[in-house]
Amino acid sequence: MSDAALMQHATETIQVGSKSFAAAARLFDPATRRSVLMLYAWCRHCDDVVDGQELGFNAAPSLTHDPARELAVLEEMTRRAYAGERMADPAFAAFQEVALQHAIAQRFAFDHLAGFGMDVGQARYETIEDTLRYCYHVAGVVGLMMASIMGARDAAVLDRACDLGIAFQLTNIARDIVEDAAVGRCYVPAQWLREAGIPPHELGEPRHRAALARVAARLVDYAEPYYASATHGIAALPLRSAWAIASARNVYRQIGIEVKRRGERAWDERAGTSRATKLRLLGKGGIDALISRVRRAPPRAPGLWRRPDGAAAPRHAAHATAA
Repeated sequence: MSDAALMQHATETIQVGSKSFAAAARLFDPATRRSVLMLYAWCRHCDDVVDGQELGFNAAPSLTHDPARELAVLEEMTRRAYAGERMADPAFAAFQEVALQHAIAQRFAFDHLAGFGMDVGQARYETIEDTLRYCYHVAGVVGLMMASIMGARDAAVLDRACDLGIAFQLTNIARDIVEDAAVGRCYVPAQWLREAGIPPHELGEPRHRAALARVAARLVDYAEPYYASATHGIAALPLRSAWAIASARNVYRQIGIEVKRRGERAWDERAGTSRATKLRLLGKGGIDALISRVRRAPPRAPGLWRRPDGAAAPRHAAHATAA
């Protein structure tokens, strides 16, 4: 596949898969934008393959779909990509380009795949720490890979990038609680559901909406210190990258605010941001990026969840129990 065709594939993937991030991604310089879109295309592809979806949307069910087998193929293809083998699949050709060009640590890629393994193993999340571990695998580590593209190597900067991914995923969980429940998934801590009086098997039922709104608000509030921490990491990025990341932070955070504002009507339709709101938040992101150049970043809050060190985690996270 030609460079132009590969870029077209990645661009179409993000435009359909994530309108929120697509808006912010336009702010990167051309070279960084290409790499960011290439990485996104691979992440979206892996998620879709495991879930049997197309660009994040439910596809027609297939009796032959085997998530465990599909995940094993993704792991093998990822190893081959790092080994420099020729990749015919556009998503893996895109990933190979960005992973080798920017020396993205292999453990980051396999930590990400381990998050899909948690879904395949039907992991259950008892505590918020269990949920945060899932957030790390499916989103925090994407922040680490994105930061690597932008030249970040300092551990403190990578911690902030991971915090942003975790904040994004907490927002996603709050927004998608009912949608996830419809396919038998729940990422909300079981402990929180018990406190709210919501039986897990009744999570999507309308009669629990008021209680569910309080749980969602709790998730949105829990994301706040992670969003705050991420703000203090953008100073280490090139200015245009800082603008793009600050804007993405603002847009995703606004989605959580909207979920909380709607209360029990949060799931009547998918929460998002209007075009006008996105433009306003992109402008604010530019101001945030400039301010970061003169603002002294405080130390990372000690109470925040800390990413694991070392090799990729096993498919079933240690603090989550498989069904």
